This record gives sequence, C-alpha cells and structure tokens, in this order.
Amino acid sequence: MSIAEKLSTIRSRHEELAALMSAGNLNGEQFTKLSKEYAELSPIVEAVDSLDKARKEKEDLDALLNDPDMKDMAQEEWKILNERIPELERDVKLSLIPKDIDDDRNAILEIRAGTGGDEAALFAADLFGMYRGFASRMGWTFNVVEASQSDLGGYKEIIVEISGQNVFRKLKYESGGHRVQRVPKTESGGRIHTSAATVAVLPEAEEVDVEINPADLRIDTYRSQGAGGQHVNTTDSAVRIVHVPTGIMVEMQEERSQHKNREKAMKIIRTRLYDAKRQQLADERAKDRKEQVGSGDRSERVRTYNFPQGRVTDHRINLTLYKIDEVMAGAGLGELVEALQAEDNAAALAELE
Repeated sequence: MSIAEKLSTIRSRHEELAALMSAGNLNGEQFTKLSKEYAELSPIVEAVDSLDKARKEKEDLDALLNDPDMKDMAQEEWKILNERIPELERDVKLSLIPKDIDDDRNAILEIRAGTGGDEAALFAADLFGMYRGFASRMGWTFNVVEASQSDLGGYKEIIVEISGQNVFRKLKYESGGHRVQRVPKTESGGRIHTSAATVAVLPEAEEVDVEINPADLRIDTYRSQGAGGQHVNTTDSAVRIVHVPTGIMVEMQEERSQHKNREKAMKIIRTRLYDAKRQQLADERAKDRKEQVGSGDRSERVRTYNFPQGRVTDHRINLTLYKIDEVMAGAGLGELVEALQAEDNAAALAELE
C-alpha cells in the first residue's frame, strides 16, 4: 500500500469513528475504545490537513504570480510556502511511523560496573551523575532503588527509578556498553586505562502488564549489610526474590521495612520480565530491519568517553562531541539523545517509503 493510499484509509476511518461516536448509541466501554483510536489517528489527519491547506494556498498564489499588481506580494508568500511544504510532507510521514507503546512509560535505569575494577565502579558513578543531571534538566524525578557501593565511592551496581514525561522515549537509546578512557585516580604513572560499564533502560511495568504466579517465586529475607559486610540493623528487612522459571534475581535492602523492600523488588522483577518479552518482539521485528538504532542490545558497545581528548563518541551514529564535561554533567546528553532519535526516525522513514 502506498503512502497516499494509507492516508486515504486513515482519513476514512477517522471520519467513520467521528460518526460512530456522535451517534450516541455506544456503551461506555465501546465509546472509550473508539475515542482512543480516534485520538491516535487525529495527529495524522491534522498533519495531512495542514499539508493540503499549504498546497492549496500555493496553487492560489501560482495564479497571482501572473498579475502585475499582486506579483510582489504573491512571490514572497509563495517562497515561504515553497520552503514550508517539504517540512509538512516530512511531518506527515513521521506521523505514520508506528509509535513505541512504551514511549510514555517511566523507566528503570540499571548501571553496572564492567571490566576495570575500582575504575569501572567510579565510571558507573559518573554515568549515574550524568543521568541524574539530565533528569533534573528534564524535570523528572530520580529515585535510587538499590545501590551497591565500591570501596572508593563508586558503584558496583545502582538501580534508579525515573518518573516523568517521555522518560523511556528519551532514554531507551542509552542501553548497552559504555566505555571510558582516562587516567584513573588510582594510577600513579599517568597511564590511560580503559574501563567499562553497562547501562540498561527498561520501561517500567505495571502489575497488569505481567502476570506472575506466586508459586514461581522464591523469597528469602536476611539482615541488611553495610560496607565491610557488617549488619546495619537487627531485623531481617533485606529481601532476595528469585523468579525461578527465568532465573531473574533481585536483592533489595535500601529500605528499613521488609514490606517496602519486597514491594520494590517485585517492581524490578515485573519490569525485567516485561522487558524480556519486549526484547523478544524487538528481535523478531529486527529481522526485517537491518539498521536499528534503538535495539537496546545490552552487549552492544554504544559509546566511548575519552577524557584526555575531551570527546564523547556514539558508535551507532558515528557522532563525536568535543564537550565531555557538558555531557557528563547531563547538560550535553540531550544533543546525543536528539541525534539518536533523528537517526531512528530517518531509518523508519526509509523503511516506510
């Protein structure tokens, strides 16, 4: 089906939905279902209407260009429309790209130190600071769910819940391997070391998204431990939950309440199960699409942060920014995020056409 045929079908369905909803013979559930579909199609129809209107105005101006009295005024307006119409055509095509149903969700951010020992853990802490700075600029809430610190103040692992508008849509491209090249604080000889950390950004799942059989869970409780392994309280408030069929395990000891730790652990279990299902669907779709920027492949090396040269390179889109301090503070991350979104849209448009 051509793009023109798709648009014609969408417009017809939009008009049909409007007629059905205004007929007044629907029950609440039917009306809700149809109004949701109507709302999803409305932005496409509005984009097409804007394009049709601009094209009609340009046609009207074409006739005026032959009128000596109107030519100068018409020429200026014609030039503006001639530049605007390609943008409107792109807007229409972008509106046809299938939406990621998870884009509006909150996200669970997981950062883990990889190869590099203490330096990798310090780099994980730097990445944590970068995302915290970006979240602050976006007006999102940023709450640590669980953290395992290293001896030098880095993080072996840290899990964060991020809430706000379009969180997953903005951060989903961050999943993968992140590499740092710099002279570690622990290096006395001034040699540059390479260390790594992995980032996973998961769309936060609700209870209705994933059905978990209680019989599939193994739940253990124990006393919370601090640095050095000493117990930090006298009650068994820490929780370890294993989803036996998948082997997914979550330990939680941030809260003093066993109930709260169990609640948080279950949220992570649900989110990881939902993400596994989502990844399976993405892998199936990717078979038909060779270039996929937002694949979320955890094993893929996505970015290198080179401190001596002051540069950050995203390997998926071959983009290098010489503003590492801005990026690590979170302020410069938006430029990378927008470039990744643009590349993903370009690939989707190419597939659409």
